Amino acid sequence: MSRLLILGPLAGPLGLAARMAQGRGAAIAQADTVPAALAHLRGPGADLALCHVGHDVAALLRGLAAERIACPVVACGPEEASAEAVEAVRAGARDFLPLPPDADLIAAMLEAAAGVTEREAAPVARDPAMLAVLARAAQVARAEASVLITGESGTGKEVLARHLHAASRRAARPFVALNCAALPETLLESELFGHEKGAFSGAVATRKGKFEQADGGTLLLDEIGEMDPRLQAKILRVIQEREVDRLGGGAPVRVDVRILAATNRDLLAEVRAGRFREDLYFRLDVVRLRLPPLRERPADILPLAEHFARRYADANGLPRRALSPAARASLAAHPWPGNVRELENAVHRAVLLAEGAEIGPEAIELTPAPAAPGQVALATGVEALVGRTVDDVERDLIIGTLSHCLGNRTRAAEILGISIRALRNKIQDYRASGLAVPAAHGYAD
Repeated sequence: MSRLLILGPLAGPLGLAARMAQGRGAAIAQADTVPAALAHLRGPGADLALCHVGHDVAALLRGLAAERIACPVVACGPEEASAEAVEAVRAGARDFLPLPPDADLIAAMLEAAAGVTEREAAPVARDPAMLAVLARAAQVARAEASVLITGESGTGKEVLARHLHAASRRAARPFVALNCAALPETLLESELFGHEKGAFSGAVATRKGKFEQADGGTLLLDEIGEMDPRLQAKILRVIQEREVDRLGGGAPVRVDVRILAATNRDLLAEVRAGRFREDLYFRLDVVRLRLPPLRERPADILPLAEHFARRYADANGLPRRALSPAARASLAAHPWPGNVRELENAVHRAVLLAEGAEIGPEAIELTPAPAAPGQVALATGVEALVGRTVDDVERDLIIGTLSHCLGNRTRAAEILGISIRALRNKIQDYRASGLAVPAAHGYAD
């Protein structure tokens, strides 16, 4: 369940936005002032903050930065408030949501902030390889043991983690996810363990970290293999002692959390290389669930494609259309190096581009498969770059990747291998120079 904090009165258009979000499964909290919003984010926390431009959006963002709280902020207000919208985005707001709200924009906003919703968390599976994984997951879902979820990028590790939580005895308690690769070390430490007032410059009050926010429930540590060894040691202590030491704290805080960890790395190889603690590895690897890449579960390709076609037709207010036999054949024959995420993007595009009663092959735009090992790649791609500057090539690559991902910044950053912050900085530079940058489909950019 997504956790949404609304800064502003729950009346009129903003109240309607809250009810729409609730209808999509979000848990709503409300604050009347920036200090009250910061107080909530220090305690229960939220996956997303929706702040009306009648409040000081920049002050909220400054407070989050000063207190090392990583919560995305979306500004909102009447469509005619263009100057306030620009100011909010320049101050660091992720997006601007026009009011009165549109239900589809609300849905896209929540999905962008929190990945998948609880309603969509059940994995789609028909292939024996994936059914075997789900059978093993069902065996351990109600246990308290830590679970290590492995698999290539885009295979659906967070979806499986949410499925485990929903089937566990902790299902009524919070599910909290944290991407360990998305934050710098100092911010990640505060996000995980929280801090006491005065722990560092800007820590004006005590703040609960993700372990405390997930108390009684489940904490997913995504991309755990990217974590600094110093923080690995602190994670190990929390697992062993079931207590958290806040930054600047004098006494530990007891927590009751089930740990799920996910990684696309070979953690045992990382242990051998000295980059991951062996003792933490064995604490996390009580049960291992390996998600097979999509190429190893071919019977899931078409059921997943049909699932995404229905989802994105509904999300965009379009009629549901079946995939034509030729479109199905095209999807089934593709190797899907980007796994389920690539398939989702391809079907989303097809839903938007298709014309007629069916989704035909002309709407299916697929990324060419990479060259096989030992195969000589065509030289034309490299030759086409000769004579161009690195900045020009980088710009075209970034804008092209954003277009491929329908404007989704998180996915584009993953494909490009850069941080979301670095991507946003590039986008700001391009916009400042007058270039058009693809907007995230489904909500304002």
